[in-house]
Amino acid sequence: MKIGYLVHNLNDPAVARRCEMFVRGGASVVVAGFCRDDVVSPAMARYKPLNLGRAEDAAFARRAFSTLRTAIFHGPLARYFERCDTVCARNLEQLAIARILVGERPLVYECLDIHRSLVGSGLAARAIQVVEGALLRRVDLLLTSSTAFVENHFADTTLDAPVELVENKLLLREDASWAPEPTAHEPSLPVRIGWFGMLRCRRTLDFLSHLAAASSGRVEVLVAGKPSPAELPHLAEVVGATPGMTYHGAYRYEDLPELYGRCHLAWTVDWFEDGLNSSWLLPNRLYEPLAYGVVPIAMHDVEVGRWLAANDAGLLVSSADDAREKILALTVEALYVLQTAALRIDRSKLVAGDEDCRALVRTLAETVHR
Repeated sequence: MKIGYLVHNLNDPAVARRCEMFVRGGASVVVAGFCRDDVVSPAMARYKPLNLGRAEDAAFARRAFSTLRTAIFHGPLARYFERCDTVCARNLEQLAIARILVGERPLVYECLDIHRSLVGSGLAARAIQVVEGALLRRVDLLLTSSTAFVENHFADTTLDAPVELVENKLLLREDASWAPEPTAHEPSLPVRIGWFGMLRCRRTLDFLSHLAAASSGRVEVLVAGKPSPAELPHLAEVVGATPGMTYHGAYRYEDLPELYGRCHLAWTVDWFEDGLNSSWLLPNRLYEPLAYGVVPIAMHDVEVGRWLAANDAGLLVSSADDAREKILALTVEALYVLQTAALRIDRSKLVAGDEDCRALVRTLAETVHR
């Protein structure tokens, strides 16, 4: 089977991992999309993607214009995808483009975020919701990473298609026979917290920098990932000026064992769209630390917290003040208890391998032959 994959950002590491899942599952993949950097990363260059142009982070209006322009002048893209059995669109903007060129083939919608405009009540939000409703009527399969997206959003839309849950588990390398061995620090002081991944939450940066600076050396924070230029343009400077904080910079999947091996805890709290998308996510930063024996810190009343509570793991907090108090009160003995609970989680809940890849492709193939 040949899958056409239309994406919002060719350099999103999660896009490369999904392409790898498609290929390891037995499909071939044809990739096209926008890019938020000047150069396509080596991880994506191997798929020889069609670059549709530059897209900017947090610039919704400009991205909408790029979407409209691509939709109107879609001839080259349609030819690029003409031999694909199905087209998979990674977010709503790409779904609008895919809807025009897919023809009679199955249309797959991959949704891993719900933009705040899709749950707003203003005129602009309602206009986008009308567009979403029209597009969802044509969708043949929804791929999503959290059932909370379905329960809190899609259940009240025009979507009438099967839903496939594809969690953001750590993807094993092709030559790995099983999950990576936990590499976390033995319980000790100072407490070391890792904040990794997509860095976009100003409130998190403020919280962790103040915590590290005021902890008298009891807490150290390691930050790794690519900050949003729109939300955190000065992250490196803030971290560099804060005692107890270190910025690693961008990282590769291969760096995860070393990075998590330096931490006891992982910061999974995301206040960026508090009460909406951030409350419904089950992101990479839930599964990855647990696979390496690192304990996630999460709010108890969001989907991440509920997942952890159901698995009797994690450091669950109710507020920023509660998080500060619990972290500063941690002892070596308490860290040991938290790590032991994390290590008890069944590895199949945390990591994905070849069978997961094959199952995903089978689901798409069933949509094609339905």
